[in-house]
Amino acid sequence: MFRAEIAGTGSYLPEKILTNFDLEKQLDTSDEWIRTRTGIVERRIAGKEESSSVLAAHAARKALESAKIKAEELDIIILCTSTPDVLFPSTACFVQKEIGATHSAAFDISAVCSGFVYGLSIAEQYIKSGRYRHVLVIGSEVNSRIVDWTDRSTCILFGDGAGAVVMTRKETTEPCGLLSSHIYSDGNLSSLIEVPKAIGRAEVSTENGNPEKFCIKMSGNATFKVAVKRMTEVCLEALEYNGLCREDVDLVVPHQANKRIIDAVIKRLQIPFEKVFINIHKYGNTSAASIPIAIDEAKRAGRIQPGCRMLIMVVGAGLTWGAAVIRW
Repeated sequence: MFRAEIAGTGSYLPEKILTNFDLEKQLDTSDEWIRTRTGIVERRIAGKEESSSVLAAHAARKALESAKIKAEELDIIILCTSTPDVLFPSTACFVQKEIGATHSAAFDISAVCSGFVYGLSIAEQYIKSGRYRHVLVIGSEVNSRIVDWTDRSTCILFGDGAGAVVMTRKETTEPCGLLSSHIYSDGNLSSLIEVPKAIGRAEVSTENGNPEKFCIKMSGNATFKVAVKRMTEVCLEALEYNGLCREDVDLVVPHQANKRIIDAVIKRLQIPFEKVFINIHKYGNTSAASIPIAIDEAKRAGRIQPGCRMLIMVVGAGLTWGAAVIRW
């Protein structure tokens, strides 16, 4: 039996830090207001020359180094992003060129904040079928390009960054690696979080019409309610599918969208908060990069040890949501 194992992790955050105090200077908001409602203290902002592919390539190199695998050994690169460099070719192709993955296929997927779990699910199928051995899954976002910096309800939430994992094939009958992934979507809820018009690599120009149409719009209260409900349901499904109970979970890595959403889901799941990994205070919502950045940080912090049973949960625009169970 083939298993899809995570052999290496990596992440990259831009150097520029934008704090709540910086936002106080340009918005009708305050550090206390932002902390109380989101749990965010600061976020990273990509430099002028740092597109999604640039961030992704940095994270990819670190993941490959961690896995002790050369780029030439990769079979596929799956880049999860909703802020591509250009409409085409795929941003994954730019990453492929940059890291020298000369023998791989490369493509993008767009499931916004849920993108990375969608990417894991795709990689799992390729590996478990025996078709491929090494798959690089990356989440990379430059959300700062698509937020309205005059809208305090959205611009305070988002940051830029990238995270990556190398998944490899392991032949064993033991339950290990990615035990299962569960992904869903509901297009009827697409208007809860959306960017009304399309963008490419550059900043939005007023020549293209109302610039606000190119920025993230979100119905906060409605999104909160559905996010808590969907993530709770899919986590319970993932645990039941693997014959696990709440007590069997060693670590929970939730999508870092809003601390209040995380708190509400964990309370419903009745999992101790000390088992939850949180880094939203440092980076805000990095969309598809959120989960892989958190996994890499948790691993480097010693929170992930051999045998660790990890529960991942996400929700994003689409509406999309999902969960995965991994045994390290």
